[in-house]
Amino acid sequence: MATNRKMWVYSPGHLPAPKVSTNTKVMVQQKADEFVEKVLKPKHIQPPPAPDEFQRNYIVDIYTKWYRHYFYFCAKYNVPSPNALVPFFEARFARLKYIRANQFNLAFMRYTGQWVEVYQDLSIEECLESIENDPFFEM
Repeated sequence: MATNRKMWVYSPGHLPAPKVSTNTKVMVQQKADEFVEKVLKPKHIQPPPAPDEFQRNYIVDIYTKWYRHYFYFCAKYNVPSPNALVPFFEARFARLKYIRANQFNLAFMRYTGQWVEVYQDLSIEECLESIENDPFFEM
């Protein structure tokens, strides 16, 4: 007769997220904001489309923000339809996860609403270059 024996096994939890220093936050915020103003806004923010039967959403602003040890690139979309539930919505399209001093993992938002990490251990400059040139980060 077989018995179902149960035993305790050590299972370590997740490692705590690294703390982001204030200096790092300020440095990343400055570089990213400069990148947004000089590269992303001129490329992606266009005048509102002419009214037609298809009321398309369009980008009105691109900005960045920190949340814990994640740094997000966000686009604010206008919803021009008269039947819209909300006039604007936010879509995050890129995420930098802080790993250690000037090292980040870069992810994009998949259409399913899940983050997909495509690059690991990049500097902030490499992350910005990838966001500019990689098709994963198209808006």
